[in-house]
Amino acid sequence: MEDKAAEIKLLILDVDGVMTDGRIIVNDLGQEIKYFNVKDGLGLRLLMKAGIDVVIISGRKSKTVEYRAKGLGIKEVYQGIEDKESLCNKLVKKTGLNRNQVCCMGDDLPDIPMFNQSGFSIAVADAVTEVRDAADFITENRGGKGAVREVCELILKARGAWPDAVSSFTSGEK
Repeated sequence: MEDKAAEIKLLILDVDGVMTDGRIIVNDLGQEIKYFNVKDGLGLRLLMKAGIDVVIISGRKSKTVEYRAKGLGIKEVYQGIEDKESLCNKLVKKTGLNRNQVCCMGDDLPDIPMFNQSGFSIAVADAVTEVRDAADFITENRGGKGAVREVCELILKARGAWPDAVSSFTSGEK
C-alpha cells in the first residue's frame, strides 16, 4: 500500500460517510447540519500544502459542503453527481495524471465506480461490504471519525513528506 500511496497526486473524496459520519441532521427550519472532523481538516490542509490536490465529489448537494470546502481551501467541489465514474475520468484527463496517481475514497455503492478511475481505492472502516470488497485499502477509522486524516498521513508518510508537514508544529518556532 505504501508504494501506491507514494504515487498519489490527487485525492478524490466522497462527503457523506467519508468526511462526515454519514448523519444528516435537519432542524425545524429545514437547515442541514453535518459533523466534520477537525483532524481530517488539518490532514487535508497538510496534504494540499505538500502539493497534493484534493477534490470533493458528492451525490448530494449541500451548502454545508461548500462552506467546509472553502474553509479548507479545496477549490474543486462537485455536488449532485450521479455518475461519479465519468467525472473522475474527466478529472484524470484534465489533470494529465495517470490513474496510479489518483486516490479515491468512498463508503457506499455510488462510490464504487470512482474506484475504476483510480490506482488506489480506499474504503472507510464502516463502508458497506461491497465498497470494502472493491477497495485496495480499508481505513481503521470510520467515516467522519478520522478516516480522512488516516489517509492523509498514509500518503504523506509514504512520500517521505510527513516530517516536513509536522515540522512547523514541532520545531518550537513561533
